[in-house]
Amino acid sequence: MLDPQRVGELLGVPVEEVTDRGSSHSWTLHQARMADGREVFVKAAHDQAGVFAAEAAGLRWLAEAGPGAPVAEVLAADDHHLILPWLAAEPSTPAAAERFGRELAALHTASPPSSYGASWAGYIADLPLDNTLTDAEAWPRWYADRRLAPFLSRAARHLSESDVALVERVITEIESLAGPPEPPSRIHGDLWSGNVLWSGGRGWLIAPAAHGGHRETDLAMLALFGTPHISYVLGAYDEVAPLAGGWRERVPLHQLHPLLVHVALFGGSYRSAMIEAARSALG
Repeated sequence: MLDPQRVGELLGVPVEEVTDRGSSHSWTLHQARMADGREVFVKAAHDQAGVFAAEAAGLRWLAEAGPGAPVAEVLAADDHHLILPWLAAEPSTPAAAERFGRELAALHTASPPSSYGASWAGYIADLPLDNTLTDAEAWPRWYADRRLAPFLSRAARHLSESDVALVERVITEIESLAGPPEPPSRIHGDLWSGNVLWSGGRGWLIAPAAHGGHRETDLAMLALFGTPHISYVLGAYDEVAPLAGGWRERVPLHQLHPLLVHVALFGGSYRSAMIEAARSALG
């Protein structure tokens, strides 16, 4: 799927060497060495124009929060390629986790958007996200209507009627479950541990489903699949941008959307975790 000639055209310099780095969802992953000595990361696909456009738009929008935002730079993108700098991965450390927590808090609170949603069509993995911009709705109803309900429909074939009814109850009661009102923040939107790349003593955001959302969503997703040194991330974050009381109890509510996504993508193996999150969200 990778077209080295096209990559060279996008970057204005020929590709000298390509190393395949596996695949994910509908695309392949590559490391390319350019004739000018640069090493770049290339995500390539036969036809993922919408996905790559959304990812590039999301990274650029997150970077607009400020010069210190921990966001990988978009070097180029077209319908078949997304090109970022090659960031050599390294293990996380407590110091890097604390720095990431501070930088994530700054990203969430600096230059906040005026609306929930985004101005581009969204994707999470290769599934579409409804990013409809809205000023009128408070976040709970936006989350229920744009994130929970659509993915409950996608996941329903792997769920029982009682499972569906449980999530529908969360949707119905969302206003009483969501905690104090929060203004929109620039959030990554798919911030599980695999989308934080540790390099150069800090954590870098990659592969976002970015939009104006609730900042607790990013923190809840960090906790979902075992981000290293997460206590350092959360402690540093809370020093910079203190969280509203009860945020820990709301973690399952924010995890419910990504778990529904996993059920939709991968089937019943994620059903138990999704049901547990729904029950915990209801208290």
